[in-house]
Amino acid sequence: MLLLAVTAFEKIQTLPPAIWLKIIIAIAAFILTIFLFRRVMKMNKIIAAVIVFVVCTVVFFSWVYNRNEPAFLTPFVSRIAPFFPSAGSYAAKQGSQPKP
Repeated sequence: MLLLAVTAFEKIQTLPPAIWLKIIIAIAAFILTIFLFRRVMKMNKIIAAVIVFVVCTVVFFSWVYNRNEPAFLTPFVSRIAPFFPSAGSYAAKQGSQPKP
């Protein structure tokens, strides 16, 4: 059993620093999420609902504008995207010559 522990420890030591940075960021994000969740549960529910609504709206419109939504939302966003401006349409308008 000690032999297995040594090899696992050696494998952990060979991980690149980028992996350790991602692990630390994930742990910090998890702790921050729990901290924020506890703070939200203490505040007025209407204010919390408004904050969540605004954040979700900004993220959704960012997905529609840049078309970088998650893959499972692509069919839904594809139906809605023609009604809102997008980065591609803006670039096309900027590249065309103005009408005289």
